[in-house]
Amino acid sequence: MNKLKTTLLIATLFSIASPLWAQRARVSPHETTGAVIGERRTGCRVTVVYGRPYTKDPKSGEMRKIWGGLVPYGKAWRMGADEATLLVTQQPLVFGDTTVPAGAYTLYMVPDEGDGSKLAISTAIGGWGIPVDESHDLGRVALKKESLDKAADQFTMVVENVPAGGGVLKLMWENTQYSVPFTVKK
Repeated sequence: MNKLKTTLLIATLFSIASPLWAQRARVSPHETTGAVIGERRTGCRVTVVYGRPYTKDPKSGEMRKIWGGLVPYGKAWRMGADEATLLVTQQPLVFGDTTVPAGAYTLYMVPDEGDGSKLAISTAIGGWGIPVDESHDLGRVALKKESLDKAADQFTMVVENVPAGGGVLKLMWENTQYSVPFTVKK
């Protein structure tokens, strides 16, 4: 329990302090999203802190091609802008065959033109987001790829509680949504 409190304290300090050292280059707005997975009183709080870039280039105002353009296929992408995307969980989570202990982690993605996109969970936290340090990967899990009915002009992440059990992490941008289910380890 002390390790969890220490990890959550470090993650909180990171989320407070990082804007101070990142102000020099931050262009995209930032967001914190999350949900309580399971029962409201006894469930697990899962929180994600990330940058939200726009489809339009902030300098020229021109529309950018996102998947396969700004975000190249087959290369690690920080899933957002500026600081690395941060995942904080109060209890262990299970994504596919990967168990993520309670604590703080960096999330990034390796997109694929087909159906082979992966979500990577890294133990290295506190970085700017690029370059991605793949040597600290805890694991990688398959993402489900779907087309969006309405294009997302701004990168958006959502953590949802699934009433039947567990949760789902969704990433939406341009005309594509990626998602991955997870459960809280008992």
